[in-house]
Amino acid sequence: SVSGAFWEHLRHLGLQDFPCGLGSWNKSRFDACTRPREGQPGLGADPAGQEEAMPLGDESPEALMELLSDWHSPWALPPDCSPQDQHLREMAVLAPELVRGSRIFQVLRSLRIVGKGVEEVDNGLLQLQQLEELILSANQISSITSANLPRTLKVLELCCNAVADLQDLCTQPPPELQHLGLGYNRLCGPSQHKYLTADFWPNLVSLDLSFNNFTDLLGLVSQLSSLQKLRLLVLQGNPLVLIPTYRGFLVDSLPKLSILDDIHIGPDERHQFHGLARQPELIRSEARVVVSIGEIKGVPDPSARQPLEVGSEAPVITYSYCVMYKF
Repeated sequence: SVSGAFWEHLRHLGLQDFPCGLGSWNKSRFDACTRPREGQPGLGADPAGQEEAMPLGDESPEALMELLSDWHSPWALPPDCSPQDQHLREMAVLAPELVRGSRIFQVLRSLRIVGKGVEEVDNGLLQLQQLEELILSANQISSITSANLPRTLKVLELCCNAVADLQDLCTQPPPELQHLGLGYNRLCGPSQHKYLTADFWPNLVSLDLSFNNFTDLLGLVSQLSSLQKLRLLVLQGNPLVLIPTYRGFLVDSLPKLSILDDIHIGPDERHQFHGLARQPELIRSEARVVVSIGEIKGVPDPSARQPLEVGSEAPVITYSYCVMYKF
C-alpha cells in the first residue's frame, strides 16, 4: 500500500537518527529551549549566548546541517533525492519535534513513491491533511479510490501503472486538482471519455493521457472541451495521433490550449488551422501503413534458377513462402 511505502521511506530518511532528531548531540539545547531555567537561555535568548552555553558533546545546528549538505558526508542524501526529502531532514535538525510521530502529517506537502511495487492507494493518505502533490509513478496500481485521496491535492501523477478504468477515481475526486498524469496506462475509449470533463476536474490545467489506447478523436475532444482551464495536453502515443488532421483539429477545437504534446501552440498555427473544428468529415478513424520489403534473408532467389529447356521432362518443384508482419 502507499502507506506502507510511505513509512518505509521515512525510515530510510532516518529523521530520528544522527544528525537529525533528538539525541545526546542536541538534547540539552532543546531542553534549554523548552524548559528555561535561571542561567540558561530560553526561546527568546540570544543565539550567541546559546553557543557559549553549549555543553561539551553537543553539536551546533550549523555543524549538523553541514553534515546533511556536504556530499562527502555519510549522512548526505543521494543526488536524486526530492526537495521534500531534503526539507524534512533539515527540519529534523532545526525543529525535530515537528517531524516526530503523527506531527509529520502536518508538514508534508509533497509525497513521492516511485517504483516501489505499490498496488493499493489506501485511506492512510487521509492523515496527510496538507498534501498537495502525490507522485506514484512506475508502480502496479490498477484502481484508485478517490475517497482515499486528500482533498488538498493539486498534483496527482500516476504515470506507468496499470490503470484501465477511471470510475473509482472520479467518485469523489480532489476538487482543486490542477495536474492529472495518466500516461503509460491501459485506458481506452469511448467508455473513459465521460470521466475527462469539468464535472470531475473543474480546475484541471494539465492532463497527460499519453501512451494509452484512445482511438476516437471526435469523442474525446467533445469531452475535453468542457475543461475550461486546461492549458497543457499530452496525447502522443495513442492510436488517434495517426489521424492526418489530428493536431490541427485539436488546436482549433481547444482554443485555450497552450501546449499540445510538449509543443507550444503559436498564433500562426491557430490561424493556419482556423475553422478545421467545423469540418469533422475530415476526421477519418483509419490510418494507412505502407511496408516496403527491401531484403529477405533465408529464402532462395527464384531469378537465380536456370530456366528449363523446352521439351524437358525433368520434374518441376514449386516453392511458396508466407511472410508475416505483426504490428
